[in-house]
Amino acid sequence: MNHRAPVDTIDDLDRRIIAALQLNGRAPWSAVARWVDASETTAQRRYRALRERGLLRVVGTMELDRTREGSSMLVRVQARPGRGLEVADRLTDSPDVRFVAVVTGAADLIVDFVARDNEEMMRILFTDLPAADLITSTEAVPVIRAFTSASMWDTGLLPAEAAAGLRPDSLASSCDRADWDVTPQALTTLEQAVVAALKEDGRTPVSTLARNLEHTESSVARAMDRLIARGILQFRTLVEPALIGYDAEFMVWLSIEPDRLDAAGRQLAGHPGTKFLGAATGRFNLVGHMVLPRRADLFRYTSDVIGALPGLLASDVTLHLVTMKYSWHRMVRPAA
Repeated sequence: MNHRAPVDTIDDLDRRIIAALQLNGRAPWSAVARWVDASETTAQRRYRALRERGLLRVVGTMELDRTREGSSMLVRVQARPGRGLEVADRLTDSPDVRFVAVVTGAADLIVDFVARDNEEMMRILFTDLPAADLITSTEAVPVIRAFTSASMWDTGLLPAEAAAGLRPDSLASSCDRADWDVTPQALTTLEQAVVAALKEDGRTPVSTLARNLEHTESSVARAMDRLIARGILQFRTLVEPALIGYDAEFMVWLSIEPDRLDAAGRQLAGHPGTKFLGAATGRFNLVGHMVLPRRADLFRYTSDVIGALPGLLASDVTLHLVTMKYSWHRMVRPAA
């Protein structure tokens, strides 16, 4: 995905297909067709066209807090004046970065670094930080628990019943997880290979995976089923929010009274514009990635949604100008 497309380049059927795949990126075409009111052949043809045009991509993602495969760190970055896009481009190219957004406000960039352990995170942030010569300051915000994730987001473009009809039973709300205190399990070699393959194309058939990984279809299918059942493997649909009617993409950085954090998190996680929300440490202990139909909607949002949160002490909003990288995949390249 390497360019922005005008909103009028897709139609309502395309948007319904995107919405169905957002609910479950690996949903069978028979189920997608039923909810978008089209034939399976048409749904598949539209999907392929969107993917070939670079407007849509379904990827498998690994929920790191359920594994021993590493951890992430959100970092607010300020760049030297006039050098923000150069910094963003260099960070986007880093294999240690899975998310980059160019934003307005108290930060110039929001970056999500992933490392195997603390030693590697220290190397990334303090020794080998890309574009360090162009960065004036950084603020690390470690997310310690998710209230909801992008794989749970509902675009609202399909009937409410579509979520129940398309999503796997294992995809439960992060707020109600019962395994937070359970020691994460290490992945087997096959499970790691399955995750890596689906990171490139989340809809790769089991038969193709088995052939490429040189395993039987039954062993690959069992490995995938285990990963999905444990909540480790989830599927996300990468698309420009404006294509499905959301022109305002932003992050909220909130300071909440510690004894009200759970209540505030659950309340904000229930808002239809919340794509991701997590508890964090530091001066911001609640961090979210949000969308709204229009930038003008931010006025009511800050007063009626953020302002109504229990225990709110302070807030900051960073409005996305462009999302450069999402779930390890480059979305756009800045203009020269």
